[in-house]
Amino acid sequence: MSGFVEKPEPVQVPGLVHLHTGKVRDLYRNEAGELVMVASDRTSAYDWVLPTEVPGKGRILTQLSLWWFDVLADLVPSHVLGTDVPEGAPADWEGRTMICKPLRMVPVECVARGYLTGSGLAEYEKTRTVCGLALPEGLIDGSELPAAIFTPATKAAVGDHDENVSYEEVARQAGAETAAELRQTTLAVYSRARDIARERGIILADTKFEFGYETIQDGEAAATGGAGAGAGGATGGGRQERLVLADEVLTPDSSRFWPADRWEPGRSQPSFDKQFIRDWLISPASGWDRNGEQPPPELPAEIVEQTRAKYAEAYERLTGTAWTD
Repeated sequence: MSGFVEKPEPVQVPGLVHLHTGKVRDLYRNEAGELVMVASDRTSAYDWVLPTEVPGKGRILTQLSLWWFDVLADLVPSHVLGTDVPEGAPADWEGRTMICKPLRMVPVECVARGYLTGSGLAEYEKTRTVCGLALPEGLIDGSELPAAIFTPATKAAVGDHDENVSYEEVARQAGAETAAELRQTTLAVYSRARDIARERGIILADTKFEFGYETIQDGEAAATGGAGAGAGGATGGGRQERLVLADEVLTPDSSRFWPADRWEPGRSQPSFDKQFIRDWLISPASGWDRNGEQPPPELPAEIVEQTRAKYAEAYERLTGTAWTD
């Protein structure tokens, strides 16, 4: 079993149409046809959306994403149009709302890995490959790879697990040109972010991105530049498509961040994410069987606070700015 322990009812806001309730974000459309994305304090683990929220988590995710979108703007444009809270929305939406361009989304999780761990490690131990890419012998949990690799996955519904696929499968589903652009842009963005994180004492082990295409007029792509500009092909009538970075980017929810001074291959690495939650859920203290029929229990206050503190520390280390709730 998996999914929501208790699925929340969407907030009703005048002028907004609710489109989707995700693991963390709620998506609306406003009267101008723009998307309104609101990051909640929900958290997930082992394909469950848990019954306990982590206070402030949605704001940290949103503000860190906005920082990264700005840092990466010369490589690829983002979907962000603004951050104003829609009139009539709850005051709690302040700091966790993004007004976004509607895009033709690519149904692929674009994963970049610079280190071997997680599902990549599990595949490597069986086949010495990750998503069909051959890797050297002798790698262990936490090993740095000779070069960053693009290891895409299919996007899963809430409660389902993303499934790693080969680059060839992405090319078959999305087209060879789109697959090539996704790989190029994913690795370019990862490389930039890896170097920035390293300067701040953090290893970016892996991360996942979501992309979509926006329709633009001829000449606009050349004027704005970026790794994803203008490679989507013509759509007719003097228009073409441009690749755009969407959803969240380089947060502890979508990335593995490790403290560089504690990196030690051959073991599970300490991290700036919800590992406290995962560890507690599979410990005897929780009393929960992740392979059983029962949903996960409420989280203890100390686990929630430790998780919130790690998210805030990641924000502070990366941006150089103190986090204030």
